[in-house]
Amino acid sequence: MPTLRLRLTGSDDDARAMINLMQSLEGIEHVEEVEDLMPHMDDDDSSSAGLVDDQGPGFHALEIEAPNEATARKVREAAEALAFDLDALVEFEEPDE
Repeated sequence: MPTLRLRLTGSDDDARAMINLMQSLEGIEHVEEVEDLMPHMDDDDSSSAGLVDDQGPGFHALEIEAPNEATARKVREAAEALAFDLDALVEFEEPDE
């Protein structure tokens, strides 16, 4: 069963829209927002704290379980299309072989 991991750069509303879309796709087993383990250097001690770029969209890590590769392909296509419509950025983590 393929597990897709994606990172969404966008608002909380964008993340909710993405989760809702993923859950509405036929065959999707599980959708969950997971902790993003990548540091984004946005701590209060940062020399850039409070600058305009620090106030940008948030980062959201999602994990989606699909029953097969065909459904996983549909997930990728739907996520890319929605991200385009929302003016958000989505990137997929490549699975370890």
